[in-house]
Amino acid sequence: MILTIIENYWDALVMMMAEMAPYLLLGFFIAGLLKTFVPRTLFSKHLAPRNMKSVVKAAALGIPLPLCSCGVIPTSVSLRKEGASHGACTSFLIATPQTGVDSIAATYSLMGLPFAIVRPIAALFTAMFGGWLVNKYAKEDEQLSAEASKTGEYDHCDCGCDDHDCGCDDHDHCCNGDDDDCDCHGEHHHSFMEKLMGALRYGFVEMLQDVGKWLVIGLLIAALITVAIPNEWLAALHDYKLLNMLIVLLVAIPMYVCATGSIPIAVSLMAKGLTPGAALVLLMAGPAVNSASMLVIGKVFGKRTMSLYVTSIIIGAVVFGLMIDYCLPQQWFAVKSAIVSGAHCAHCLTWLDWAFLAVFVLLLINALVKKHQHSHQMSHEHHAAHAHHHDTETHHHEEEIVYKVEGMACNHCAASVKNAIDVIEGVTSVKVDLAKGLAYVKGKHDHDELIKRVSDIGYTTSLSE
Repeated sequence: MILTIIENYWDALVMMMAEMAPYLLLGFFIAGLLKTFVPRTLFSKHLAPRNMKSVVKAAALGIPLPLCSCGVIPTSVSLRKEGASHGACTSFLIATPQTGVDSIAATYSLMGLPFAIVRPIAALFTAMFGGWLVNKYAKEDEQLSAEASKTGEYDHCDCGCDDHDCGCDDHDHCCNGDDDDCDCHGEHHHSFMEKLMGALRYGFVEMLQDVGKWLVIGLLIAALITVAIPNEWLAALHDYKLLNMLIVLLVAIPMYVCATGSIPIAVSLMAKGLTPGAALVLLMAGPAVNSASMLVIGKVFGKRTMSLYVTSIIIGAVVFGLMIDYCLPQQWFAVKSAIVSGAHCAHCLTWLDWAFLAVFVLLLINALVKKHQHSHQMSHEHHAAHAHHHDTETHHHEEEIVYKVEGMACNHCAASVKNAIDVIEGVTSVKVDLAKGLAYVKGKHDHDELIKRVSDIGYTTSLSE
């Protein structure tokens, strides 16, 4: 009995990973191209007017970008600093974490074309609605976000990139070859191949470092739901469509789940009887709203903006969920039979399916290994420098102080923390270890100021023991 359950669980997991692998690889590749070849000035140039047109543009520009709910916040403040309107920034905040080229491709792989079309459309109109609400009812927050953007506390490096290792000492890594927006090294230019390598590095290393853990967690939970939850549990609630959505909202809003990692969970719940509309609510609310993002948005953009942000996402998710359940043919949103019977169908995979799955797994392992190698290297450098400081007689070397930073979830979080510390007077060097949640800081500086600045952007900070 136990062996059968384990076998079914493994088969369900392999089936979902195999279905997603080719589309995820394509999505990550396109995401890397967008990051490398699309200049950031494209965004700020079109988002400055305080009108509905800039709100629509912000939503449309945010939909394909592969940023999570925490990574989009400093990016949106960076746009605010470059002149984007308050409503446009809010629209960008809503649209971006709900979708991305990688999650749209993965949605198509597991949920079919109708879901892959409806999901970005729902994100677009929800973002437009949220931006309109903020422009109309949160005018007093405009000054707050303008002041926050001027301080640079919530922004990335001055060269305009939002990469995780941006110290402007490595032009390739910092700006991904985008010389139009980067002032790191002035006249330095990059060839097409250098930019392409930057795109591959971002898509298949850095994005996988950010998304990989949450995708694996989502797949593990989805396989568990497929095997462990009886069909009749959710089937009994199938006719209570609005109740389905409210239950999903109660679960999705406080937790963190990325746009891609939420897909296998939604598919497994649909296979057990969750309505397609409620599944859409999970896909929209889960990635866009969580306790951490709400806290930071409230601090940076204002409490009223935060409440309108959450309200618009809830209303948009429920409205589009009800449209799917009541207005569109249900056969459009039926779970693919291969997924429903995944516990018995892993042997149906072709050699090409296994090839894509193998490539994806190898890239995922490589990204996670590199992440921990980087963490180990920083820890080793810190201990070596600390030992050298105590051994030397002259004490000419700066002591490195370690801070514990809680709440960082991705490389964009690490970039935000690094930039917040970089601007503090006396700081000469900052390295942020995302894996261990540590910041290594050199230079004589005010500890209380550092803790306050990092706490202001939503991360709990203290001196490491």
